[in-house]
Amino acid sequence: MPLASDPNLIAGLERSEDAGVYKLSEELAIVQTLDFFTPIVDDPYQFGQIAVTNALSDVYAMGATPLTGMNIVCFPVKTMDMSVLREILRGGLDKMHEAGVVLVGGHSVEDNELKYGLSVTGVIHPSRVLFNTGCQPGDKLILTKPLGVGIINTAVKGQEASQESVDAAVRSMTTLNKTAALLMQTVPVSACTDVTGFGLLGHACEMIENQDVGMVIDSAAVPFIAEATDLAEWGLIPGGMYRNQEYRSHMIDMDEGIPVPLQAVLFDPQTSGGLLISVPAGSADALLAAMHEEGVADAAIIGEVRPEPKGRIVVR
Repeated sequence: MPLASDPNLIAGLERSEDAGVYKLSEELAIVQTLDFFTPIVDDPYQFGQIAVTNALSDVYAMGATPLTGMNIVCFPVKTMDMSVLREILRGGLDKMHEAGVVLVGGHSVEDNELKYGLSVTGVIHPSRVLFNTGCQPGDKLILTKPLGVGIINTAVKGQEASQESVDAAVRSMTTLNKTAALLMQTVPVSACTDVTGFGLLGHACEMIENQDVGMVIDSAAVPFIAEATDLAEWGLIPGGMYRNQEYRSHMIDMDEGIPVPLQAVLFDPQTSGGLLISVPAGSADALLAAMHEEGVADAAIIGEVRPEPKGRIVVR
């Protein structure tokens, strides 16, 4: 598909960025994204919260500030009570208020399958845009949320997940990346992305694909919801995990000593996951400490960027 050329387009379809960025002036660029999906939890209020948190994350990953949102609604009006939609919209609006985002409109259609999400517009200085590429040798990798929500959500469908794990997954999915994003703007950052459907290793691969660097990830340092590996061992794994693994396995050198359930967690597709930040080593510890102090409790240094092997990830 031929792409339109525009000198003011900072980030568009040409790369797998988290959001589009268009320069309006030498001092201002707008950041645009949208995301919507079917329910992944039974509670409509929580679903609204998760959907909005997930959509806002793309703007935070670019280093930008979200300002306005527009609802995207597909709703089965003939088979579902309107009170469900009211709760979804209430959950979404509460998260927008928490983020300082103003709801300015939206669009709804009748659909046999319920879907909800948000179109978001944010702003940033053109020179401060963060991309998902640009990692430098010696950088440390910080992950700000635990993995495993895809596995937990799959287990919920089979009524196999504990309430503790469900609560942990919902808490993670409804936590804005706002604090982590604000803190990372206080230090030099080489690259950033949010971890969503491609899983940790899938999004990490995007950061080094066709680049002159590689990564080493310490599997023991990666935060994840405690029950996720047990559930994975029982076979409660989302289909997206297998697709992620198949698509990116050619770029990954996985230590054979890493348990298979933990490998599944590393490829697990996330909803409203954390930020994966590549930051110079001299700033990493201070940034991590600031995150912990400000309540980003699960943030962890999970690896580093190295000059070799180029375009590959070593998981040890």
